[in-house]
Amino acid sequence: MDKNSLRPGWKIIIFGDIAQNVAVRVDPSDAKTDVYVGLEHLDPSTLHLRQWGHPSDVTGQKLAFKKGDVIFGRRRAYQRKLAVAEFDGICSAHAMVVRAKPKMILPEFLPFFLQSDMFMERAIEISVGSLSPTINWKTMREQVFPLPPIDEQKRISEIMWAADEAVEKYVQVERSLVAQKQALIARHMPSDVPFRNLRKGIIPGISASKLKDVCSKITDGTHQSPPFSKKGIPFLLISNVSHGEVDWNVSKWITEETYAQLTKKTKPEVGDVLYTVVASYGDAVLIDWDHPFSFQRHIAIIKPNHDRLDGKFLCHFLKSVLGRKQAEIYAEGLAQKTITLRSLGQFCVPTPPIHVQKAICAELDFIDQSISKSQEALVCCRALSEKARNELITGAPHV
Repeated sequence: MDKNSLRPGWKIIIFGDIAQNVAVRVDPSDAKTDVYVGLEHLDPSTLHLRQWGHPSDVTGQKLAFKKGDVIFGRRRAYQRKLAVAEFDGICSAHAMVVRAKPKMILPEFLPFFLQSDMFMERAIEISVGSLSPTINWKTMREQVFPLPPIDEQKRISEIMWAADEAVEKYVQVERSLVAQKQALIARHMPSDVPFRNLRKGIIPGISASKLKDVCSKITDGTHQSPPFSKKGIPFLLISNVSHGEVDWNVSKWITEETYAQLTKKTKPEVGDVLYTVVASYGDAVLIDWDHPFSFQRHIAIIKPNHDRLDGKFLCHFLKSVLGRKQAEIYAEGLAQKTITLRSLGQFCVPTPPIHVQKAICAELDFIDQSISKSQEALVCCRALSEKARNELITGAPHV
């Protein structure tokens, strides 16, 4: 961008004239701080530090930073990692500690300047190295960019920090909802029950049963590879079941005749639960669809007695810490750990009255819906913030 294409009052600057690289090296053992920030602690979705380690976790010289400095990940800049320090500490030498020269650029404007596509694209362009491309400060400081006057920087900063505050509010709402969900699950499915109690089917203070005692059947899919067809009824492999969902983009299909043979003894029905039992074990999916399908032996099907155990409640249990704890205990083998059907039947599951189970599920559903809406709003808010940032900081004249 040349000077003639800038907005009035903007100018072209050399980056080293507005910001400095603070390269104060410190040995972690001598650091007078409890805070160490590695690149793994920087979250590209925010300018805020939400996690950090301790100097005792690392060795080798690190960089000291002060409150208000920007910690910028100069290694693998394409990850777009940076954060504003809200306290003093030390950070990885694979970062740059960038400090504003206040007479040229406002400290509150600098983070958004660095976060802009304009700056990030240049940072990526000048990075050197193939495996871990890294920015050299000597090269970075010579780069030229458009810069608004101080009063415009102040106006842009006020807009961007207001947008950041809105984003952070949505983040806090989501965190609060997740914590509420975790607390509700922990109250009804406590994770601190000793295994000796679980083995007896006992959860102190909570009605509980062995899974086999509250189900009409616990079995698995076909052990023999059926004849496949080019189209027809989907046949699920364990790879099609993950993160509590089924991927219907399957690679295997069977005919209606084969489906009838495979489901002669056990037909999947709405309210049953699919559960992965081999290798990537421990994933549970509630069957809430009524179209036909079949599946391989690496997937178990659990048919609850619906007057004793609600399928959705069972799913929440299997995904809970209490459920996963038992999965880890019962999984056998080395190369491919497996939860046998017999072991699955031994799982100790909370079994409050069925109306209580349904009420718990309804409350969890409401929280999940709220989390989903919060996430959608957060994505929208971040997109608007990013759009505003890039439009305000380019220096291109308005058309």
